[in-house]
Amino acid sequence: MPLPSPHPETLALHAGWRADPATHAVAVPVYQTTSYQFESPEQAANLFALKEFGNIYTRMMNPTTDVLEKRLAALEGGVAALAVASGQTASAYAVQTLARAGDNIVASTDLYGGTWNLFANTLKEQGLEVRFVDPADPHAFANATDARTRAYYAETLPNPKLRVFPIAEVAEIGRKQGIPLIMDNTAAPLLARPFEHGAAVVMYSTTKFIGGHGTSIGGAIIDGGNFDWAAHPQRQPLLNTPDASYHGAVWSEAVKPLGPIAYIIRARVVLLRDLGGALSPFNAFQLLQGLETLPLRMARHCENAAAVAQFLANRAEVARVIYPGFGGANAELTAKYLPRGQGGLLGFELKAGAEAGRRFISALQLFYHVANIGDARSLAIHPASTTHSQLSPADQAAAGVTPGYVRLSIGIEHIDDILADLAQALAAAG
Repeated sequence: MPLPSPHPETLALHAGWRADPATHAVAVPVYQTTSYQFESPEQAANLFALKEFGNIYTRMMNPTTDVLEKRLAALEGGVAALAVASGQTASAYAVQTLARAGDNIVASTDLYGGTWNLFANTLKEQGLEVRFVDPADPHAFANATDARTRAYYAETLPNPKLRVFPIAEVAEIGRKQGIPLIMDNTAAPLLARPFEHGAAVVMYSTTKFIGGHGTSIGGAIIDGGNFDWAAHPQRQPLLNTPDASYHGAVWSEAVKPLGPIAYIIRARVVLLRDLGGALSPFNAFQLLQGLETLPLRMARHCENAAAVAQFLANRAEVARVIYPGFGGANAELTAKYLPRGQGGLLGFELKAGAEAGRRFISALQLFYHVANIGDARSLAIHPASTTHSQLSPADQAAAGVTPGYVRLSIGIEHIDDILADLAQALAAAG
């Protein structure tokens, strides 16, 4: 940036890029290439040995993606970021950078269904245990911890439960034992600042609010640079013992001259290199377009969702509205962690139950019936039969999904049109 700024409206447009040095183009180009010409055999060797940074192969890095990573790190207040193919990739790599077969992490029960299934089944099959605890009691994380616990994991604004997570409380418990808190901030970009409350790593499904237009799948992991990985070497062996996959590098020492980036470097040169969940340059370009208007869109998402919550609370057909801090529930945590707005998500239950919920979904005209969230358009879905259908009834209940629950992602349309569509669909649901 030509001048430093603490303001997200400015960072979203300027961080990490000024102009193309070759053509002076202002817009970030799409560098649609697999490979990069090395300047010399010596430079190539230095790149592969991590003696200097630069482009090697687009599976690991790309100039378009690099701008996205720098911009996300600047917006989040971190030191470096890694963009990947999807939010699911980000969730997996965020954990696998620290934990291997025989290890465990402790995760909140309040998770997106895809993350729950990844943790409860797929990672379990790979020998990595995930222990789920109710975040209503932060000390539950300490109670589930043992010598092989490598990380804590949670969502800031859980989808679809929407109960704000106690970030500082759990982060403090973990830091005393050398355990970092990884926060999925997908539903609250710009609204919540997990690093300011002690989180060590923040991840996103950039598919959602960051992209904002429902066009491109992506994910990101951001390193806060605020966690001393070497302070508890036995707790974090993957960063403090020789890594056979990279010539015996001890990451907490090998990258020390470059700054506090051991975690994100291992995520890039081991996980991304070997498993290959790379973000395409074109998707990086698309996500950059969305990022430029994120501050404006988040303000409208929040404004419209607050109005919808009040509207639904006054409808006779609605038994309960699920919205951060609504009706006093979780109000203290909502005020502490979401002072800039409560996001664009909300849920509700109809008094007439699941069948009425299906009629409601079928009657919507403006809202799209899709699995995404964070789109500029308003979206609706029935989680129990879709996004959380792989979970058992008990696990659905733990995640906040009841048979009659309907989740809404409120877009940036005019509020009168949003409310009109909801009104006619509620009338049709009976």
